[in-house]
Amino acid sequence: MKIFTLVALLAAASADQFRYEGYKVYRIQPSGEKHLEILLELKNYSELDFWSPLHRDGQPITVMVNPQKQHWFVGLLNKNAIRYEILIDNVERVLLEERFRQLFAPRSQQGRIDFTRYLRHNEINAYLDQLAEDYPNLVSLETIGKSYEGRALKLIKISTDPSANKPIIFIDAGIHAREWIAPPVALYAIHQLVENKENLKLLDKIDFHILPVVNPDGYEYTHTNQRLWRKTRKPGTTCVGTDGNRNYDYHWAEIGSSSSECSDIYHGQHAFSESETAAIRDHVLQNKNRAKLYLTVHSYGQLIVYPWSYTTELPEDHEELQTVGELAAEGIRSVTGTKYRVGGSTSLLAETAGSSDDWAKGAAGVALSYTLELPGGGSWGFDPPPEKILPVVVETWEGLKAFHGYIEKKFG
Repeated sequence: MKIFTLVALLAAASADQFRYEGYKVYRIQPSGEKHLEILLELKNYSELDFWSPLHRDGQPITVMVNPQKQHWFVGLLNKNAIRYEILIDNVERVLLEERFRQLFAPRSQQGRIDFTRYLRHNEINAYLDQLAEDYPNLVSLETIGKSYEGRALKLIKISTDPSANKPIIFIDAGIHAREWIAPPVALYAIHQLVENKENLKLLDKIDFHILPVVNPDGYEYTHTNQRLWRKTRKPGTTCVGTDGNRNYDYHWAEIGSSSSECSDIYHGQHAFSESETAAIRDHVLQNKNRAKLYLTVHSYGQLIVYPWSYTTELPEDHEELQTVGELAAEGIRSVTGTKYRVGGSTSLLAETAGSSDDWAKGAAGVALSYTLELPGGGSWGFDPPPEKILPVVVETWEGLKAFHGYIEKKFG
């Protein structure tokens, strides 16, 4: 009876889900610039889903391919002598296991937080609301905009004295819908800053502004319909959604993005076409004189990268950017030994014009701007099991404190 009930619950939870039956994931090992150029061209194909960034330093790349394109894809790899192996033979089976774990993970009380499962967007906002009620002298909430489907983009401001105009560390997470591990990192930072009295000293000279979920429509869609959805949910002419991290107005629509609405790296009809990215733009610009660090949290890759993303050239202050990134990486490594690579975006990855970290530095004037690519997990990267959430957020918190320490020393 218990087994039957579990199966019934899982079937109900999966009823409306897009099925990935027969989809395979390939781990590709490119060698040289020619292979990278071929893979860059393939990123524009909507039938191919690149799960990991295109690395310039020889790191393997994972790609999901639908059943109809697998014969063609393997033939192309063989023709160009690109080495590969099958990482996952059937993606649907892996997703069923994830739904099972998520369905039966422990539940916290409404308005409270734990890190034993992936929270839904309404639960995240309820937690923020509860903090504003419980800690009115420390927390204020601002709805900086609404998503296309009308969900509130609630940004939490954490400050011991809002009138002091202290330097701001701005953090956002969850711009790519399927990267479930990113919002818990932002939420753990909020939890530590607000609910752990030992961390009050971190607010002596610095304020935090944190948006835990940039793309709530896409995030919810990954829970209810299509687990590996990446983009926003605003309809286009032929396909739905824009890659928010190609939608910023700094070298928008250049290299590493696509004009095809069906592509996962579609840059949108125009820069800031998405209400979600426009909301971040407005908030950062309103606070540009105080914002000293911009940090956007993604997964996966164990990387700390800084501008520029549209060119191989480095900014004039790249030595400082490298030094501060290495401080954060060392903070993370000190907890469990997890190693992050640090560098200019295009020294480690392929170009991605229109990214938020480039815009924050190049247009909004936030000199210290970073993208944090968290560790992968589970069997395919985007699915760290619930029991892995806490270790990831705890070690990442130490990296965030290292960022904070530098900002406090320089600007506090």
